[in-house]
Amino acid sequence: MRTLRGGEVERGSWLLRLGIALAVGTAWAYVLWMEWGMRHMDVGAQMLIMPRMVHWDSIDLGLVFLMWAVMMAAMMLPSAWPAVRAAAASTREPGRVALDGWSFAAGYLAAWVTFSAGATLLHWVLLEAALVTTTMESASRVLSGVLLVGAGLYQFTLFKGACLRRCRSPVSLLFLPPQSVSSAAAGGFSQGLSCLGCCWALMLLLFAGGVMNLYWIVGLTAYVVVEKRAPAALWVRQTAGIVLVLWGIYLLGAR
Repeated sequence: MRTLRGGEVERGSWLLRLGIALAVGTAWAYVLWMEWGMRHMDVGAQMLIMPRMVHWDSIDLGLVFLMWAVMMAAMMLPSAWPAVRAAAASTREPGRVALDGWSFAAGYLAAWVTFSAGATLLHWVLLEAALVTTTMESASRVLSGVLLVGAGLYQFTLFKGACLRRCRSPVSLLFLPPQSVSSAAAGGFSQGLSCLGCCWALMLLLFAGGVMNLYWIVGLTAYVVVEKRAPAALWVRQTAGIVLVLWGIYLLGAR
């Protein structure tokens, strides 16, 4: 089996970076467009990708699912880049650096697509129960408070800690045996499940702050990157947990 030559590695790494950058850029462009449409409903209501405000049918559910899936890609791919890069570096086949990296990223996103399906159904239930407004914002202090307290308490769980440790240590992927495209995708899906176990409660906070609230989307994205990359991971995680719990208690106690 031939070892990758320096030129092949460099070319594959460049193609991988370009592909991931285009994917992230496209996803964020979509999020910004949707957010603009929500703020300008006189125009946004006519956008082809905008679901109806009430009484969703199968087409509306499909559009909401697309919204969640693309939003998860925009929010989670930036923090997953070290794992994607490590998985690509583990390849032993010439010319496969970019392909294995893309396959890993696709598997990673598949885990978040699964989450997006569940989030879509939850969104539908909350809308029908009038707990979320037609502009995708929380209509209930209780709902927001419960989500904040729940996400805050989850920050202290052993399961969260275990998932975060795996998300923070993609270097282990460097020592994987030679991969096929399918095994690279399977590795990405496994890594995505760890990331999902780490971040699902944080992502549900979008229902508290506004599903299309750009400040919440950017804030959560930045926090996830910091939580996965900061040296003092335990301190970051527990401080965030305390803040979220206190914020939730305040909302639950407010009149």
